[in-house]
Amino acid sequence: MNPDEPDVASLFAPVAIEETFAGVLTEARQVLGQIVDPVDAELWGSDLIGALASSAAGPSSLLDTLTGGLVPAAEAAATREALALLRVFAAIGAAPLSEAATAAAGRLAARGVTDPPWAEAIGIPQIRDCWHYADVGGRQESVTTTFAYSGRPHAVSVLIDHGRGGKIRDTWVTKEEDLRADTERAAVSNPLVVFETIAPADARVRLEQAMNAGECPEQPDQVDDVVAHRALLRARLRLLADAGR
Repeated sequence: MNPDEPDVASLFAPVAIEETFAGVLTEARQVLGQIVDPVDAELWGSDLIGALASSAAGPSSLLDTLTGGLVPAAEAAATREALALLRVFAAIGAAPLSEAATAAAGRLAARGVTDPPWAEAIGIPQIRDCWHYADVGGRQESVTTTFAYSGRPHAVSVLIDHGRGGKIRDTWVTKEEDLRADTERAAVSNPLVVFETIAPADARVRLEQAMNAGECPEQPDQVDDVVAHRALLRARLRLLADAGR
């Protein structure tokens, strides 16, 4: 996210989620209307879901509130930003949220509400290279999966701490064009680091195992990163799983 944009977490936590619906739609109007790259819309939505999670009683409560509250509120608003919000939820939301948002978005589009320019592409980027690098002792490992929208790449990287049971310590997203080459060069120059390209199916297995193990961020920025990128990471894992089938 752009550092000049509002801090979503500070805007929406820790008040009751239901009290934030108007604020979410305002944020959508301010942000989504300016976005041209689908991954930026996904990053915003993932950050939003993570921020709202801090006010929910648990994952099930959050999902119920988003599916049964925010989605209907967006549909009732029937604005361009509301439709854009629904397209984001359809792309990165867990299955019940994605299904509810997809249906609501379809109804708004049928009523003539204008879709954002990235609506057709969001959620289905092309899968590109995957790799991992780790210290030779195997204590920590970074797994990177790369994707592209219309030739514009982005990478989702996850730092896995095997000293803490294989849990996720950090997650980040970059758009660097030569990330793989830069990472490989850095690894070659460091005898204590192992670099290896891996198949998308292998990357998926490693990341699914890490997600099942849990999360262990320690620094404040790591906590923010893991929370903000959690929904996007899960969406990309679903994409990798679908491709594997």
